[in-house]
Amino acid sequence: MASLDEGLQALEEVHGALVNIISSDSAEMLRKAVDKQRLIWEHFHQTEKTASQLVSELMQTEERVAQKVLDAEQQKNRGLGELERLEKELWGAASRNNKLGAEVDFLQKELEALKETEKEMQHLQEEIDEDTTVVIPSAVYKAQLYHNVTKIKWDHGAEPHILRGVHYGADIATPINFDTTQQSETFVSNYLWSLVSTEW
Repeated sequence: MASLDEGLQALEEVHGALVNIISSDSAEMLRKAVDKQRLIWEHFHQTEKTASQLVSELMQTEERVAQKVLDAEQQKNRGLGELERLEKELWGAASRNNKLGAEVDFLQKELEALKETEKEMQHLQEEIDEDTTVVIPSAVYKAQLYHNVTKIKWDHGAEPHILRGVHYGADIATPINFDTTQQSETFVSNYLWSLVSTEW
């Protein structure tokens, strides 16, 4: 703006000089006025060119700043999207962690229960081992004694309700096959005792 004011002031000076020339009719003054006017126009064109260049640079700067603002906004939006995604993942991981924690607690209790069961079974095994060292020999002895007395060889592979075996008498072997659901215990017992020899 200051350059334009200076240009206008210079034009006024030229105008005044022209008036003086015309009134004094001096060729030297006219030449000076023309030179001064040429310098003013050159200065005016240079100022206009500089102003145009400054406006162009300002517009380019504004475009760059606007682009940077847009880029920053896009980056901010991407960052917010990534943050939201990470928050969802965090919530999902926290939920899975809670479930896993509950499962670990449940499995820990199950493990403790299994350890207790194992201790009980070990204790029972010790009792069974102790009983078998005493009971089995006496059971074997009784089984051998019953076999020697009755002369009956039992089929231990038969079904639970079937009583099957062979009685080896003095003269003949007699098969034994009873369905205990069809015969009374008394009948079966009397029949078996009838097979046992009373002769010694």
